[in-house]
Amino acid sequence: MKNKKILVTGGAGFIGGNFVQHMVKKYTEYDIYNLDLLTYAGDLTKHNDFEEKKNYHFIKADIANRKAIMELFEKEKFDFVVHFAAESHVDRSITNPEIFVVTNVLGTQVLLDAAREHGITKFVHVSTDEVYGELDFNPETFFTEQTPLQPNSPYSASKASSDMLVSAYYETYNLPINITRCSNNYGPYHFPEKLIPLTISRVFNDQKVPVYGDGKNIRDWLHVKDHCTAIDLVLHEGLDGEVYNVGGHNERTNLEVVKTIINTLGKSEDLIEFVEDRLGHDKRYAIDPTKLEKLGWKPTYNFETGIAQTIQWYLDNKQWWEQILSGEYQKYFKEQYSSEF
Repeated sequence: MKNKKILVTGGAGFIGGNFVQHMVKKYTEYDIYNLDLLTYAGDLTKHNDFEEKKNYHFIKADIANRKAIMELFEKEKFDFVVHFAAESHVDRSITNPEIFVVTNVLGTQVLLDAAREHGITKFVHVSTDEVYGELDFNPETFFTEQTPLQPNSPYSASKASSDMLVSAYYETYNLPINITRCSNNYGPYHFPEKLIPLTISRVFNDQKVPVYGDGKNIRDWLHVKDHCTAIDLVLHEGLDGEVYNVGGHNERTNLEVVKTIINTLGKSEDLIEFVEDRLGHDKRYAIDPTKLEKLGWKPTYNFETGIAQTIQWYLDNKQWWEQILSGEYQKYFKEQYSSEF
């Protein structure tokens, strides 16, 4: 009997890359195909330890290239699709919204057409809690799967659009899909423009850390390894057509996160530099993952153990993030946070 074939889009990125690692190591009976365009955040070095394994395959392609995607599906006859590939940084979406629409909306639609045409067994679309908009600071309120979509940034609007397309393909064409919506991820291989790795790298080098506004915006933090086990479960056990929220119940203000990292590294909180707030900055995200927990998932990391492990990983893998922080990323950083840094 031939191995099941799983296409993972965006498998050179942060979450997708960790998921590829998880699947290649856990399921030797699956052939894992990592499809990625290798844009600025794509990195294949994270797969060096298994790139020669027989059940791992890399394909460089653009999900918005209909001809290439259709030919790929025709050739490989995939059984499952797990779709991570997306432009995902809110700040970049404010600067250049168009690429987010092309990749996140049109790219998703191309994949859905290919999946429908070739009879995919399951299409898992990995989304974000940001499609729900924002919550107030009442600790008793949470996003559930029934919360109406109300995105507030070009990024979250593009993800909400793709979510609705995925849902429509289930309702219209009976394509077997699931949508997962996660809270903020952190962990190994997180690209250095995001809050936690940005803070770690700058504090390590005794550089000022930019914090938007007053730093009181709240996020629910989810370790990427816990996210990967959640998607694995949804892929195998999720009921067709259902949405599953994935959250860690680890709410922290951005300022608390930054101070935790500074204190762990034994540096001064004087490194904190408050900067002008982001446009349309959502106050709070918090997820109720009860539905997924009833399916059999529970997170294994709390924030204290997870952030300590993550900080140590960045200390042990300086070469990885130092080479990323050179060149074009430095140009982007100065444009985003002003030349003061």
